[in-house]
Amino acid sequence: MARAFLFVLDSFGVGGARDADAYDDLGSNTLGHIAEFCAAGIADCAGLREGPLKLPNMSSLGLLEIARLASGDYPAGMHRPDRIFGLHGAANEVSRGKDTPSGHWEIAGTPVMFDWGYFPDKTDAFPPELVEAICSEGNVPGILGNCHASGTDIIAQLGEEHIRTGKPICYTSSDSVLQIAAHEVHFGLERLLDLCQTVRRLVDPLNIGRVIARPFIGETAAEFERTGNRRDFSIPPPEPTLLNRAVDAGRTVHAIGKIGDIFAHQGISRVVKANGNAALMAATLEAMDLAADGDLVFTNFVDFDQLYGHRRDVPGYAAALEAFDLMLPEIHRRLRPGDLVILTADHGCDPTWRGTDHTRERVPIMAFGPGIRSRDIGLRPTFADIGETIAAHLTLPAGSHGWSFL
Repeated sequence: MARAFLFVLDSFGVGGARDADAYDDLGSNTLGHIAEFCAAGIADCAGLREGPLKLPNMSSLGLLEIARLASGDYPAGMHRPDRIFGLHGAANEVSRGKDTPSGHWEIAGTPVMFDWGYFPDKTDAFPPELVEAICSEGNVPGILGNCHASGTDIIAQLGEEHIRTGKPICYTSSDSVLQIAAHEVHFGLERLLDLCQTVRRLVDPLNIGRVIARPFIGETAAEFERTGNRRDFSIPPPEPTLLNRAVDAGRTVHAIGKIGDIFAHQGISRVVKANGNAALMAATLEAMDLAADGDLVFTNFVDFDQLYGHRRDVPGYAAALEAFDLMLPEIHRRLRPGDLVILTADHGCDPTWRGTDHTRERVPIMAFGPGIRSRDIGLRPTFADIGETIAAHLTLPAGSHGWSFL
């Protein structure tokens, strides 16, 4: 029996979304604009990277052809390989919104066809009755922030006041999310997680997708640093996903990184946490060694989005892509006959775009494994085709959305 490995490069969009204008993202293109900046020398950074964007392994898996298919142009300055291996194409998102749960759930065969709740972009983002409930039921003396903000910026601005007053920092974004930042020592990690569970219950009537715990350390604004103990408290998917079908069939689903949190731990057999792409790759390779026939290993590589997309760091994003590309041969070396690997993304986060939020884009599909021949699978109508392809590969029951491209 075959195994399957599903790897999400968080926010690695390829532009061209047919409904980008509805999200005020017409023209956004994460890969295309990063490549453009690299080719122009704008993304050079001493000691980090320089020159055109170099992704030889993903290019050999069809990435450049995917970019042209999705947005009409080859990425600037990137070398086109002589030969392409595996299946390659791009997918449109049909889910409403452009956030992490929507993208991941649709990838796993369950699009989001309802409207999320959002907090308004104004000085006081959260309704007074919610703030009052957070304070009373969460046993905190008040909250700081109460606005749309970048996570690193608001910690730098309010972290010292948070330590002094004991008030947690609460903020949101254009996603359906309420984030709570608090100091791991002065406030306490377990206390933060308990508070987030309380807030999760309080925002359920508002249909908010996630409450995220954002612990940090340091004593001054210059020293503050978010830790790897982030935790996402998500609502469960609206119907069973590929992961549920796998577990119901007796298979093991290895959830690496934040996958378990994204799916509210539904359809998850084993959770492995890791901080940063290198550690996530190490955990993934270990899971590949452990995975038995019929298993699914599902990893989210979060750094692209969290460290570089949201912070509009083009050189950092480019360097992270190049570092990831260099790790791909380690995946190849662990494959057995019958295995399938799919590389994709959940949305875009164009670091050259206005603001600090996700961008509505098509996502790449690069699928490979022993015996899989090169083929252009074209533009897929939904991310759910990815989940249905894995279901077919693992001989799992078909879902209600999407079609296999095998």
